[in-house]
Amino acid sequence: MKKHERYVEPVLIRKLDLSASGENCKMFLGDLTGDGRLDLLMVQPDGGIDDRYVPHQVEAMTAFDLEGNLLWQVGTPNRSPGGPGSDYPVQIYDIDGDGYNEVICVMNKEFFILNGQTGEKKKSFSLPDDKAHDCIIIANLSGNAFPQDIILKDRYHQMWALNKDFELLWTHQGNIGHFPWPFDFDENGKDEVIAGYDFLDSNGEKKWSCLPLDDHADCIWVGKVQANSQNYQIVIGGSVTVLYDSNGKELWRYEGSIESQHICLGKFRDDEQGLQIAGLDRIIRGTEYSNGKDGMFLINEKGEEIWKENRHTGGWLTIIDTLKNWDDHPLDYILAFRRGGGINPTIYDGYQNVVTTFPVDGYVSFGDLVGSGQEQVIIYDQGTTYIYASDTIDLSARDKEPLKQNKHAYSVTLYPGGEY
Repeated sequence: MKKHERYVEPVLIRKLDLSASGENCKMFLGDLTGDGRLDLLMVQPDGGIDDRYVPHQVEAMTAFDLEGNLLWQVGTPNRSPGGPGSDYPVQIYDIDGDGYNEVICVMNKEFFILNGQTGEKKKSFSLPDDKAHDCIIIANLSGNAFPQDIILKDRYHQMWALNKDFELLWTHQGNIGHFPWPFDFDENGKDEVIAGYDFLDSNGEKKWSCLPLDDHADCIWVGKVQANSQNYQIVIGGSVTVLYDSNGKELWRYEGSIESQHICLGKFRDDEQGLQIAGLDRIIRGTEYSNGKDGMFLINEKGEEIWKENRHTGGWLTIIDTLKNWDDHPLDYILAFRRGGGINPTIYDGYQNVVTTFPVDGYVSFGDLVGSGQEQVIIYDQGTTYIYASDTIDLSARDKEPLKQNKHAYSVTLYPGGEY
């Protein structure tokens, strides 16, 4: 791959020491203090489990502002924490509608709603099942003014839907994949739920299933993919990449990959109609971080392959996501990290050109930290965090209204899905 003519050298805005949060943390972004800036919540998982089969709980959480000041800490960081092989059951969201974000999490086999400003407990509930803590999904199943219902799940087989008072609405068993996605397809004020390969209405009734598909749904996106579509469509990445309408009609499937581990939607090219789907194919599964091989690909609205990456370096655990508004370019970008093989986090355009390469490696989070209209990229490792932008930006802005949490920010998962 070559550098694009629009190559943007990343600008290091801040370097922070967040080592007080412990090792193996995942970053969640949200305005916890209400000062109009996103804060950093570092979440450490429990250890001593096989997270291929047993879902994580939270061991400790540590909140920092953008200066790296420690705001609060709940739990005690463990010197032998679990690893990032599955989701951590945490989201940042204003669940009670008071204008300030709460932290929602599962710790010590309980579901907690914490004050985002202080970390103090506001409410706690018993879980509907001992294994109902693989991830937390926020939805509107009850027809409330805003999403207040909670969906919990085990690793692969069952999910539980609960209302804002944590009363059980329904439960569902099936091939539910990693992170079910709620969306109001029929615009009746209530979300339907794409539960892996099953499409459920707001009452948990299965309306249709994706058949025949093997394995499970690794990630789910919703968007008007085809230019002539008046309705939202569903893209699922798993054994193949497949497009459905909301009534269960399969529109196409792309079988040019071995395992479609990650996909993301965007307007990555201006010479193609509709939206494009970027994907990550696990070509050869490895036994180590740099072992094995993966490759990105791009397909058009018809499911036709535009290009596929032929990597000459090791690495099979890449994560990709859609990056909007990194700079002033009107098209979207593909952000790829955890590449292995000596490749640092990189931003690509839809023509397979490198737009930005970051000088450090690590896990990645991104968002518009101060409501500037452009997104910043945060790279973090075991304690050190780097905040990058495409240009200089002042992160010290104050005296604003609290930044509202968008759905991407309250649907954090190791298996990114989304809406376009």
